[in-house]
Amino acid sequence: MEYSKTVEISGVGLVLFERSKRARRISISVRPFQRIRVAVPYASSFKKAEEFARTKKTWVKRHLENIKRYERIYNNNPVNAGCIDKVKAKTTLVKRLKWLAAKYGFSYKKVFIRNQKTIWGSCSGKNNISLNVKLVQLPDELVDYVILHELVHTIKKDHSKAFWAEMDKLVGDGKKMSKRLKNYGMKLY
Repeated sequence: MEYSKTVEISGVGLVLFERSKRARRISISVRPFQRIRVAVPYASSFKKAEEFARTKKTWVKRHLENIKRYERIYNNNPVNAGCIDKVKAKTTLVKRLKWLAAKYGFSYKKVFIRNQKTIWGSCSGKNNISLNVKLVQLPDELVDYVILHELVHTIKKDHSKAFWAEMDKLVGDGKKMSKRLKNYGMKLY
């Protein structure tokens, strides 16, 4: 069984197809400084994954344009925007988490500050909160949004209407804040 293969897709370029134990469905990722990758579940064929990728050419091209723009800015910036004082960031984020939890009556077990490439934060089933060190590069209201999002997950484990109703009480329009946060997705890389 093949575990990976690279295919040239007209108008897009080289695309890496890789088998993934974690993938439940075929998915495409376009990330800065990496090639286009298609995660292929073991239950799917490479042929089916390639057909799927070809139907998503417009989506891929749009994301490639955004990423190329980001790569140009990153490469032309004499000071690497990714350089974060991790000790200071950890202190800042933990302090803010404690303050918001106390203010709104939330509790959590442990906190971890990590350098993650795909998410801003998470809350485990045991109410351990993980925050991305890169949060310190965001506007304060978005930092608070991410922290409160994870704190709400200590009581609502999904993204149900009840979850969003709780978020709306805390931040106004939670889904609007979520959309604003997506504009900063490139900072994750």
